[in-house]
Amino acid sequence: MKAYIFPGQGAQFPGMGKDLYESSPKAKALMDKANEILGFDITDIMFNGPAEALKETRVTQPAIFIHSTALALCTPDLPKPDMVGGHSLGEFSALVASGALSFEDGLKLVATRAKAMQECCEKVPGTMAAIIALPNEVVEEVCAKVSTPEHIVIPANYNSDGQVVISGEKEAVLKACEALKEAGAKRALPLAVSGAFHSPLMEPARAELAKAIEQTTVNKPQCPIYQNVSAKAETDPEQIKENLLKQLTSPVRWTQSVKSMLADGATEFTEIGPGTVLQGLVKRISAGSEKEIIIQGIQ
Repeated sequence: MKAYIFPGQGAQFPGMGKDLYESSPKAKALMDKANEILGFDITDIMFNGPAEALKETRVTQPAIFIHSTALALCTPDLPKPDMVGGHSLGEFSALVASGALSFEDGLKLVATRAKAMQECCEKVPGTMAAIIALPNEVVEEVCAKVSTPEHIVIPANYNSDGQVVISGEKEAVLKACEALKEAGAKRALPLAVSGAFHSPLMEPARAELAKAIEQTTVNKPQCPIYQNVSAKAETDPEQIKENLLKQLTSPVRWTQSVKSMLADGATEFTEIGPGTVLQGLVKRISAGSEKEIIIQGIQ
C-alpha cells in the first residue's frame, strides 16, 4: 500500500519549486494563484531567497505548502495514495492531496496559521530542543518534573524512536536539557527557532485559527489521513477539523503515525515536497519491519 507523506517547517530552501514552475503549466498556474491569494510574490522569495526571508514563519509555511501540493497535484501519472500523512504543517498538504481540502482553502488556512503562530512567537517567546537517544518515557518524565504552570516544557515532536523535540518557555527548556543529559541523553541540542511550537504557549494563536477552520469546508478524504494529534487513520471531516486545531498546542506524534501506517499495511512511503528529512525518519521507524519497505521522494 502506498503512503504519501509531506514535510513541515524547516525543509525550505532558496530555489524550491522553481524547476516545477518552469516545467509545468499547471504548477505555474497554481503558484501564480498562490501569489494572488497571499497578496505578495511568495514565488520570488521561494525561487530567489534570501534564505533569511524564507525562514520567516509567515513565509516558510505557505512556501512549503505550495511546493508540496503543487508536486502532489501536478506530477504526471502519480498514482493515488492509499493513505497520507504530514509532519505538522505537512498535514495541510496531505489534506489537499487526499481531496479533503482544495488548494485555495488549504493555502488560506496555512497563511492564517503561519501569521497567528508568528505573532504568538513575538508575544510569547519560547524555544525548542532536540533530545537524542533517550526513551520517550524518560523524556516525558523529566519534562513533567521540570515543568511548572509559569515555566512550561513538554515533548512536542516524536520524530523517531530516540529522537524527541521538547518545547516550551526558554528557561524551562534549558533546565530540562540539563536534566535530560544527566538522565543519559546523548545530545540535548537547543534549536534555532523563535517559538515554542506544539506546546501550550501557542494558545494565543488558537482563536484566529479556530475561526478560519470553522469557516473552511473539509470534504471526506479519498483515503485516510493519519493526523499528528491522534496518530491514527481519520476520515470524518469534523474530526479532521478538530484535530487540526488541537495540533497547534499538542505534540506531533510522527513516530506513532508511521507505526500506525505500517500496521495498517503501508509498504511504500513517498515524501512529497522539499527535503528528505521524513525519508530518514521513516527509515529509522520502520527498521526491523518484517516487510520490505520502499522509501523514496519527489521534490
